[in-house]
Amino acid sequence: MTTSRALTEDELRRLKAPARRERVYRFASYFSPLLLLLLWELSSRFNLIDQRFFPAPSAIAGTAWGMVVSLELFDHIGATLRRIGVGYAMGAVPGIVLGLVLGLSRPVRRLFGPIFAALYPVPKIAILPLILLIFGVGDASKFVLIAIGVFFLTFYNTMGGVMQMPQIYMDVAKNAGATRFQTFRRFALPAALPSIFTGLKLAAGSSYIIIAAAEFLGARSGVGFFIWASWQTFAVSRMFVGIVVISVMGYLTILAIEALERRFVPWAKH
Repeated sequence: MTTSRALTEDELRRLKAPARRERVYRFASYFSPLLLLLLWELSSRFNLIDQRFFPAPSAIAGTAWGMVVSLELFDHIGATLRRIGVGYAMGAVPGIVLGLVLGLSRPVRRLFGPIFAALYPVPKIAILPLILLIFGVGDASKFVLIAIGVFFLTFYNTMGGVMQMPQIYMDVAKNAGATRFQTFRRFALPAALPSIFTGLKLAAGSSYIIIAAAEFLGARSGVGFFIWASWQTFAVSRMFVGIVVISVMGYLTILAIEALERRFVPWAKH
């Protein structure tokens, strides 16, 4: 009886261990940026880094607080989020749809695949002058530039997810007499969801890179514009406020997408 009870308790501990590890990993992923800030603060206080170029986080926080009180920071954040939100939707939706279509249809993939392959390597910032020429210097050009960057990442990840689906799934759907829509909804889409969310996360990070560069050159508001204007006046603390803000915005966006992924793709590894 004693031996049996000991084995049962040991088994329970083994079953609980993965859940405990998952909580530890999640805690570490949330607070690892705080560790970086702590190391930065200590390095600045002990003069291990040049404060002219790397002010202490506490000094940057003081500058940020002043901008929060004056509401200046929120104006720039709102402008950037609006541009990213619209551009992200414009690029992600067609990217996912076309990725599913080309992943499911070999003839369509062979016809249009080379076109996308030729366009993808073109640097998105390199076509900014052309986009500004066509759409002007307003928000429309920012929407289009972000949409282009987001499109390719979601498109290729979605198409790859469908193409990696085991052929037996398609054979089962065919033998069961499933319609094209049923095959798409019950087999192709679930198989591609992990790759779709991977593409969405990569596209989110890319969208912040693109919008920052676009706001450097063709905007009068936004976090990217604020960083560029601070550099021009050598306001280093203000410049770092913009850098930290855009980093936090991207980080929170990734967390939001990961939360959706855990909701809609519970079978995937996180």
